[in-house]
Amino acid sequence: MKPLPRIKICGLKDVQTIEAMDGLPIHEIGFVFAPSKRQVDKATAAQLIDAVAQLQAAGGERPRTVGVFVNETLDNLQEIVAEAPLDVIQLHGSESAEFCRAVREKLKVQVWKVFSVKRDADGNELDSAIERLSPYKGAIDAALIDAPGGGTGQTFNWEAIEDYNKAAEELGLTLYVAGGLHEGNVQELLRTYAPGGIDVSSGVETDGRKDIDKIRLFVRRVMEA
Repeated sequence: MKPLPRIKICGLKDVQTIEAMDGLPIHEIGFVFAPSKRQVDKATAAQLIDAVAQLQAAGGERPRTVGVFVNETLDNLQEIVAEAPLDVIQLHGSESAEFCRAVREKLKVQVWKVFSVKRDADGNELDSAIERLSPYKGAIDAALIDAPGGGTGQTFNWEAIEDYNKAAEELGLTLYVAGGLHEGNVQELLRTYAPGGIDVSSGVETDGRKDIDKIRLFVRRVMEA
């Protein structure tokens, strides 16, 4: 039997939805600090993190909290984590391996790096997965692949996942897949490519707000896959 993937629900903004997630076998809950319609400030994030601490999730543990940032400075990250004690810093910008390593060591958190899956006009990957991920060996804990731009609700060509799965395994990284996931396509993804983790945001929303019924259905589909 295949191990279940790690499940991350991203873009939470309110305590009520978090409280309603109690008992769901999820692993991470994400908060967006980068400019976005889902953006939260550090004071709000601190309240949300307190709510997460009360949950029982996968394995009877509380979910890990993940902050999503784009090209943030180390000083600002340190200031934010001091008020909102995140478990994971997820970096979506052009952050170097050296920067990732510095965040990991200075803030004592996990660091995830996001890579956009881009192809040329002929549909070929611009760079191989191992070429892109190798420089980050020892600097990050997980890699997350997404459609260009991130947070767009769009999928990318999933054929690239196989290459990234191999590279992540070789480098000792967990691979998360994001981008346009929802209850109608997540089983196909898991059955075909079996990534280590999945990350959903807009796919569990109604009219731009997190929908607890959609979150529950998404998790059920993952369990059934």
